[in-house]
Amino acid sequence: MDAEMLARRIDDTWVRGATAAGGRRFVVMTGGEPLLQVDAALITAVHARGFEIAVETNGTISAPAELDWVCVSPKAGAILVQTRGDELKLVYPQEGAEPERFAGMEFRNFFLQPMDGPMKTQNTAAALAYCLEHPQWRLSIQMHKLVGIR
Repeated sequence: MDAEMLARRIDDTWVRGATAAGGRRFVVMTGGEPLLQVDAALITAVHARGFEIAVETNGTISAPAELDWVCVSPKAGAILVQTRGDELKLVYPQEGAEPERFAGMEFRNFFLQPMDGPMKTQNTAAALAYCLEHPQWRLSIQMHKLVGIR
């Protein structure tokens, strides 16, 4: 699809009642690395249909300034290019991606998200303890996993 076709698909899929009830038209582009596909043409086409645009990126590619919200979720060992934005969401614990490495960067919000898996309970407790000791950081949980939606 080209940018216009994709923007039309987003618009056609939008639940009209949500906007009529006072909700805003907001689309999050994520999955894999969205900045490999999100370009000026797509941003312009989606904005033209009245949507705000957020991306969740791993931060290895610079985000276009025209985006409305930038969430960076860095991975250990990856070179971080995008060092500013609206939120930094760090999976915790992650050897090689300790929160101290990111604390001085220019983000409005800093979140720790407990690493899923067999140590999920311990990782959640550790993330919570870290947030309590370092109030710059807030706990981020994956609600869909807590309520059983996969």
